[in-house]
Amino acid sequence: MNIREGLIPTLLGTAVTATGLTLKQTKKGNPMISSTIFGFGLAHVVLGVIDLFEHRR
Repeated sequence: MNIREGLIPTLLGTAVTATGLTLKQTKKGNPMISSTIFGFGLAHVVLGVIDLFEHRR
C-alpha cells in the first residue's frame, strides 16, 4: 500500500476542522476551545497539502 506523504495529516486535519466547525455552530461549548480545535485542524490541512504538492511525482 502506497500512501503519499502528507495525505494522513490532510485527512486528519479535515476531520478535526469539521469537528471544530460543528462545535462552533452548536454554541454549547466554550467558543475559545472550538476556535482552537478549528484552527488546529486547519493548520494540519494546510501543512498536509504543502507536503502533497512538495512530494508529487
